[in-house]
Amino acid sequence: MIVLSFGSASSSSIAAVFSAAFLLFYFSDTTLGAPCPINGLPILRNISDLPQDSYGRPGLSHMTIAGSVLHGMKEVEIWLQTFAPGSETPIHRHSCEEVFLVLKGNGTLYLAETHGNFPGKPIEFPIFANSTLHIPINDAHQVKNTGHEDLQVLVIISRPPIKVFTYDDWFMPHTAARLKFPYYWDEQCLQESQKDEL
Repeated sequence: MIVLSFGSASSSSIAAVFSAAFLLFYFSDTTLGAPCPINGLPILRNISDLPQDSYGRPGLSHMTIAGSVLHGMKEVEIWLQTFAPGSETPIHRHSCEEVFLVLKGNGTLYLAETHGNFPGKPIEFPIFANSTLHIPINDAHQVKNTGHEDLQVLVIISRPPIKVFTYDDWFMPHTAARLKFPYYWDEQCLQESQKDEL
């Protein structure tokens, strides 16, 4: 804790300005809008204070509500994702279960059982507000906003970090799928924490 003391009453306005500037600087770098603002999972927080990022995917807004990197979660991760009309996830599969709760909007879930040499033609499931989706382990899938407003979903995955395989199309062989492991949405935070430990 830093305590500042000034000798005269005339300097109290200077002290107030200095103190306010110091606090803004301190909190802006450690909690408000920094890419890795949280160390551990607080009991209570305002979701509007959490950072959002598109991670280079047009039309996506991703927010990690509880994650392995930011919060030390070991068994689950929880994300809030918003897809603009027309945006979609890549075709992918992963080594975990995944559950979606659609909060608002409409879209389509494309799901292919991954038992052959490639995903194959997917089954289409319409998704809408208050619907839930369960993605079995290693089944290739894609979520697309096929509506006219934002599609917002709460996503829960098991066993982070996960192995993710991405595909160019539904008939790409599994052996040609691109592997990313470990897959962290907040990977930049992991890299920053590793730098700090050296």
